[in-house]
Amino acid sequence: MNASLTTPSVEEGAEKQNMKHTCEHHAECMKIIQSILDDEATEAEKDHFRENMDKCIPCIESYRLEKCIKDSLNLKIEKKPCPQSILNTIISKINS
Repeated sequence: MNASLTTPSVEEGAEKQNMKHTCEHHAECMKIIQSILDDEATEAEKDHFRENMDKCIPCIESYRLEKCIKDSLNLKIEKKPCPQSILNTIISKINS
């Protein structure tokens, strides 16, 4: 995850700024959040999200939740290499 995407404290930010409590385009924001967390977002998407999350509480909370879930899963999942026999089977089925 890109370390430059830090989220402000929701409570502090809401008091200091006039923050939105609803997001009119939440589905689009969730797609961008997923792209960012998967390191697949373009710089334009990252810039748009940084700008939006400074004033949108639902986006800040969604980003934090999704990041927490992803980080937790990464800690719990044991990464094992795929056996060569399975790879060969998949490749042969793709090529047939």
